[in-house]
Amino acid sequence: MPISPQKVSELLHAEGFTLQGTSRVKEGVQHPDRDAQFRHINERSTVHLSRGEPVISVDTKKKESVGDYSMAGRTWQKQGKPIEVSTYLFLDRDGARAIPYGVYDVAANAGFVNVGVDHDTPRFAVNSIEKWWETYGRARYPDTRRLFITADSGGSNSAVSRVWKMKLQEFADKSGLIIEVSHFPAGTSKWNKIEHRLFSYVTMNWRGRPLCTYETLLSLVRGTQTAKGLRVEAALDRNAYAIGESVTNHDFAGLALARHAFGGKWNYELKPRSEAERQAAREPAPRRPRLHEIWETKVEEHIASGLSCAAFCRKKGLNYAAFISARHELRGVLNLNMSRGRRKALAQIRYDRDTAE
Repeated sequence: MPISPQKVSELLHAEGFTLQGTSRVKEGVQHPDRDAQFRHINERSTVHLSRGEPVISVDTKKKESVGDYSMAGRTWQKQGKPIEVSTYLFLDRDGARAIPYGVYDVAANAGFVNVGVDHDTPRFAVNSIEKWWETYGRARYPDTRRLFITADSGGSNSAVSRVWKMKLQEFADKSGLIIEVSHFPAGTSKWNKIEHRLFSYVTMNWRGRPLCTYETLLSLVRGTQTAKGLRVEAALDRNAYAIGESVTNHDFAGLALARHAFGGKWNYELKPRSEAERQAAREPAPRRPRLHEIWETKVEEHIASGLSCAAFCRKKGLNYAAFISARHELRGVLNLNMSRGRRKALAQIRYDRDTAE
């Protein structure tokens, strides 16, 4: 006998069933030091706050499209007169986008959002922190010598990013601050204070309102307030930030980087460098002979020796396969197509010349 949908609903309710969405609570595989890192961040934050030193939480908010596009949420409007927006969210390659990078000052309960228009890079992240310091932080903490930063482990402020550390070092050199950084383990960024003390309120403030222009976005960010006294400032950053920036081993070795005994990958500090240290770091790295130059010398020695390839490799302790491969690659460079006698004579001339020099 057929049963109506209403009856099915009543039977399900009677058995304790309700319509529910999914619950995002599974965090995947957890790092064994996850809880220990949480405690470490809390302890370091408490120490710095007790000393009157700034503690800031930083992160990049979700990128937003700028234009008459639909935004999730609802706002009060006259009945039958909703805000009209584009039907589809189709952006061209040059479509305007906003990249909000936030800085939340824990002690002051104040936020700063630097809105970029290009790429979310480590340089952009550190420039946002530096802009906060120069505009607000220096005045709030005139006597401090340290700055404590908490961030997640990915994105532009990644725990493994060399560029992030290099730019922080440059900021430390310029400001004279000792910059201490602690990263949250991967998959735990929602515990970063900026997520639930700043970004969540910014999202609620602009829900249902299309971000038609950058000025509209900045106005909505600045208008974010809470009953507990949160105030937010915002600025537009129209600078271009190239992607793909890298740091060489030589430059990275010049950083005044000290990793903590616990969780050195997540916890470290950068101290300001003296002028002499900065000058030494700017010195070019000593040039190392390129691989083909090393093999070129070996091949020329082989030609002058008169030995077979196998005998020469045994005498010099070289890998035979690698030597033959290098000899083949250098055939045109060393004129190996010449007769053996001519090659030997040419090698001897080069050897005598280099010895004389």
